[in-house]
Amino acid sequence: MPHASALMTVMINAARKAARGLIRDFGETQALQVSRKGAADFVSRADLKAEEELYEELSKARPKYGFVMEEKGEIEGPDNSNRWIIDPLDGTTNFLHGLPQFAISIALERDRQPYAGVVYNPATDELFWAEKGEGAYLNDRRIRVSGRSDLSTCLFACGLPFAGRPGRRRALEEARQVLKETAGVRRFGAAALDLAYVAAGRFDAFWERDLNIWDVAAGAALVREAGGIISEIDGGKSFLNNGSILAANPEVHDKAMALLANG
Repeated sequence: MPHASALMTVMINAARKAARGLIRDFGETQALQVSRKGAADFVSRADLKAEEELYEELSKARPKYGFVMEEKGEIEGPDNSNRWIIDPLDGTTNFLHGLPQFAISIALERDRQPYAGVVYNPATDELFWAEKGEGAYLNDRRIRVSGRSDLSTCLFACGLPFAGRPGRRRALEEARQVLKETAGVRRFGAAALDLAYVAAGRFDAFWERDLNIWDVAAGAALVREAGGIISEIDGGKSFLNNGSILAANPEVHDKAMALLANG
């Protein structure tokens, strides 16, 4: 693996430690499918357990940093510049159904900007990591966003709201517009991994609305360090806080934004 800083080593070690429990729990989900409630409760406990392990490891390594977590919420620290943003299990529905498309997402936000990120899929042992100014990596390999520019050759990813959630009709119309102009659209159900895949050049663009900061902070660090552009869907800069996100390679970003404006 390329040389990782002390900060990245802390983040990677925390992710790998929490992943051990998630992998054990993932192996149990298939046996629980006969009881939907039982499986859902089991996954909720796995989520909480992973978050607690991440909290303990990161607190021990950087005791003054604050936290923003999916389950515990926000915890202020003495250091006002740095805070961890954690999603212990991105892709919960996939995990619940035994699909190996889920991840642990850890970001360090410095002065309210994504500074470093780790997105780790324990089921595939793919570890995406990046630190500002140091590039982005998949395990021990440097990664870059794709170089495609022709929309007809581009593969997009998106998130679609569940039935009954706000914005479903709009999202489906956006997907229809994108499908008319591109090589295809994928909906994998784990935003952190979708962003990591943009960073690795697997997807040319990703968009979604109504996300939380823990869904996107680590992936944003990856995309930027891999040479991509990340913004709100309409081009604004407040994607961390308002839930609207568009990530793409530089050749496609503005074209994708124009395409989604017609959705």
